[in-house]
Parts: sequence; C-alpha cells; structure tokens
Amino acid sequence: MSFQRYVALGDSFTEGVGDNDPTRPNGLMGWADRVALHLASQDPEFTYANLAIRGRKLLGIIDEQVEPALALEPDLISIHGGGNDVLRPKVDIDAIAARYDRAVARLQSSGAHLVMFTMFDPGPGGIYGPVRGRFALINEWIREIADTRDVTLVDMWRMRREDLRGLMDADRMHLNSAGHQFMAMQVLDRLGVAHDLAPLPPTPIPELTRREALARNARWTKEFLGPWVHRRLTGRSSGDSIVPKHPTLDRIG
Repeated sequence: MSFQRYVALGDSFTEGVGDNDPTRPNGLMGWADRVALHLASQDPEFTYANLAIRGRKLLGIIDEQVEPALALEPDLISIHGGGNDVLRPKVDIDAIAARYDRAVARLQSSGAHLVMFTMFDPGPGGIYGPVRGRFALINEWIREIADTRDVTLVDMWRMRREDLRGLMDADRMHLNSAGHQFMAMQVLDRLGVAHDLAPLPPTPIPELTRREALARNARWTKEFLGPWVHRRLTGRSSGDSIVPKHPTLDRIG
C-alpha cells in the first residue's frame, strides 16, 4: 500500500508519551511520527497530522478528533482509544464499543484506509491485574469492529514474544523509545509497507533484591501512581493543557 495523507487519532499512545524528543512538538516522537517519517522518506508529497492528546477517553477522541480528521481528507487514518476508559472505576464497554463502531464507519466513509489497535495484555498481577477482564472485553469488541469493517488491526494483546518490561517507560503506563520503534515497525508490517526500521535496545531489566524492589515501587507510587490517582479524584486530565502536536497536514522531517 502507498499513502500520501496520514492522520493519527488517539490518546497518549499515539501522541507518543514515553518517547521523549525535545526537538519535536510536545517534546515527543512516538510510533506515529516514526511511521510518518518513513512514509515521508518514500514520497516527497507525503503529509502528516497527529491530533492525539494524552488522557483522552474514547468518546472524547471520537467527539474531538473524528470530524477534524475527516476535514483533512486523509487516505490513511489510525485510531486508538479505550485505555483511559477501562481504568476508570465505572465504564460501559458495550456502549463505548457501539460508538467506536459508528466512528470507524464514519471515518471509512471518507475512503481512507484505517488502522486500529487492541491493548496489551496487562497480565494477572500488578495494578492492572484487577481490570484485565476489561482489557480483554474491549479488545474483543475492537477485533469484531476491525473484522466487520475490514480494517488493518495491530493486535497488541497477542504480542507475547516481546518482553514488555523492556519496552515500557519508567511510568509503567506508556511505551519507551524502544517500544514506540517496535510499534512503528508493527504498523508498517501490517500495512505491507517495506521498511528498514530496526529494533532499538530495550531498557535493561535489573535483578533486584526484595528490598530494592520495594524501594523502586515506592518511588514509582510517589512519582507516577499518586499523581495519576489524584487527577482521577479531582476530575483533571494530563491532557488538559495539551494541544495536538501536528494539527494540520504538513511535511515531517
């Protein structure tokens, strides 16, 4: 496949949180930028927009980003969402999946090719363990939508050969640079786009004593989990003061 006008929709995953680059808008690179850079290297007419904003729930992505994306008349659209929904105390997954399906149909009506994503398997332990079933349920809805609508699906849930620990940022919520590079490679592979992207070295996984692990977890709770919980309790979002890093179609380099 070949594309000339790519628009990325979503939350922190697509904005690129965890892949820090102070030379780029919002101080982030991310897998979508990496995909766009490769596509731009193949075609001087290629342009790219990224409307994703961290912290957005799925309905916010649909309400705020779908119509602006369509106004740009892209021929390639990626959309990811739902992670911020399943982590809330209450969520009606069936209802948001129905809205997701309608949004995908709306995006497809433009004639653009779509890419969707399931979410990773958080496993039975850790802070995500209690909501693992929610991840599985929304992923099954996403697979059904992708199958019904003939959408390219990047199924992160089934990527079990990779050690996610080495691909995760220190906040344990987002991909690091190696993870974003890995995801860019997956997207290009699923689209059938030849590329020479190579894996980046994953973060080494240290062997810790029990005491060291407890101290590490305490730091993580203070620096990341605590602020995240506080935002949930106060109705705030990490994306409240953030604007899209590439709001209009343009060259990327």
